[in-house]
Amino acid sequence: MEDVKTSSPVNNHKKKKIAVLIFSTIVIIGCIAGYFYIRYKSTHITKDDAFIEGGVYTIASKVTGTISQIYVRDNQFVKKGDLLLDLDPADYEVRVKEAEAALSAEKAKLLEIDAKIEAAKKQISELAARANAIKGLQEVQEANLQQAEADMKRAEGLYREDIIPKEKYEKTTTGYKSSLAMVKAASEGLRYSTLSVETQRSALKQAEAEKTVRLSSVKQKEALFETAKLNYGYTKIYAPADGNITKKAVKPGNQIQAGQPLMAVVDLNDIYVIANYKETQLEKVRQGQKVEIKVDTYPGKKFKGRVESIMAGTGAVFSLFPPENATGSYVKVVQRIPVKIILDKGTDSEHVLRIGMSVEPTVLVEK
Repeated sequence: MEDVKTSSPVNNHKKKKIAVLIFSTIVIIGCIAGYFYIRYKSTHITKDDAFIEGGVYTIASKVTGTISQIYVRDNQFVKKGDLLLDLDPADYEVRVKEAEAALSAEKAKLLEIDAKIEAAKKQISELAARANAIKGLQEVQEANLQQAEADMKRAEGLYREDIIPKEKYEKTTTGYKSSLAMVKAASEGLRYSTLSVETQRSALKQAEAEKTVRLSSVKQKEALFETAKLNYGYTKIYAPADGNITKKAVKPGNQIQAGQPLMAVVDLNDIYVIANYKETQLEKVRQGQKVEIKVDTYPGKKFKGRVESIMAGTGAVFSLFPPENATGSYVKVVQRIPVKIILDKGTDSEHVLRIGMSVEPTVLVEK
């Protein structure tokens, strides 16, 4: 009995030492774990309010028409420039022919006006040359008239003095009258020629003015022709980018309106992550920092990326009804700021990510 009693305090003391040692060890391990956890949290900024975003091209027709054929199905991969669907082109083909015929008619009229202008210019040149010839002849006739007048006056004096016979006097008088008549005829011819030149010049100006109007009409008809060709080309709708077809909402035979959404092309080569970080988490986040991305759909896989940009405002500022802090009922709320994260090239080589997937990005920041 005495041995049991004497050994009990010793055992209790050993147990206390062991308990203190275990507790101390646990505390030390806890401190170390806490240190590394705090260190990890300070260099790994994680957020679960994030999702996959990307380029979505809404496919719509630029013209009204009836769908004649569709060449794609939902979720099919297409390349940029692939034909997606056709509209019935009959109406637009007729409009192209009508516009082309109208343009040809206007060009023919323009050619007629050009011919008229050239003819007017040629006639003006001929009439001007004739007028110059008549003017030269008139000058000769006027010189002859002056000579005939002088001869007549001299003959008149000689006749009064009975130096020349009456016959010779009358002959000089007749010559004077003939020269006078020829001068008057030349003057009349010159006046007529000058008037004809002015008339042709007026006709030329009128034709040139008509040509200006016709040129404007030709340009208008050319524009209508180009528009008709464009509309005809719009009956074929092509893929604007590489991607997958989604939201296909039409079938052959459907009547569609211009601007009506028909389907969408999702560009899986242009996807990125939008993470709504709290403003208190962004102190150390910088452009270009590496990011590890976990996707709920693939829990055992990590994707790599980097911070591309931080939005210039909080999400609330750009909402339909942004908060108004001047009303007097302001309540401070931690705001969220979207951060755009782009994926590293090759990290999603199989294109398994889809727009709208929930993700958990972790930004690796430096101390």
